[in-house]
Amino acid sequence: MAKVTKGVSDKLRKVYQLQLIDSKIDKIQVLKGELPIEVSDLEDEIIGLETRIAKLAEKIAEVDSEISSHNANIKESNLLIERYGKQLDDVKNNREYEALTKEIEMQNLEIQLSEKKIREATLSKETRDATLTEANEKLASKQENLSVKKVELEKIIAKTDAEEKKLRKASDKARKDIDERILHSYDRIRSRYRNGLAVVTVKRDSCGGCFNRIPPQLQIEIGLYKNIAACEHCGRVLVDDVIAEELEGALA
Repeated sequence: MAKVTKGVSDKLRKVYQLQLIDSKIDKIQVLKGELPIEVSDLEDEIIGLETRIAKLAEKIAEVDSEISSHNANIKESNLLIERYGKQLDDVKNNREYEALTKEIEMQNLEIQLSEKKIREATLSKETRDATLTEANEKLASKQENLSVKKVELEKIIAKTDAEEKKLRKASDKARKDIDERILHSYDRIRSRYRNGLAVVTVKRDSCGGCFNRIPPQLQIEIGLYKNIAACEHCGRVLVDDVIAEELEGALA
């Protein structure tokens, strides 16, 4: 029986020590807050905006090319109209006159069509220009915001990076000494709660995680270290004050 007691006590100490280390890492993450996520999101948004701006600029260039093409058509039609107009002075019969007059009418229609296309393209360009201006302003704002967020994050990292690396190394080391089944349960419970507490102490006869009352009989069993006890309400592993004070003092 003594071996069992020592084994359970040892397992509880190891998993609670891991909890204390991971909780310190969690506090650093809380200090960073949402900054890492915000920085990542802003970087993604900026990439998206830059892609959109590039596509808009490409479309505007295409519209400019289209307008230039229609202006060239108008210029060509006007030259033809001028040429046909001169030829009218030298016509020898009605058939030639009608043919030239028809050609002039066709070129005038071409001019009207090109002018219509230019108006439509110009309107499209104005809309895209406005969208591009808005996108560029939004991009500038996002870039400025990103710079501010990065500076904030870098300051926090500068203060906590060494400590966090040390704690993560300690966490990795502590995990190697814990039974795989217990470790799996620990990780599963941690993932269920936002505060990351999987192992807690009994405080004022209550669970240190969910604060529900712990039955007296279970409290006695926790102190005897006969088995690893869990809160019947939240499933967190429970340790007594003896283990808690010992390890918290060592890691203070």
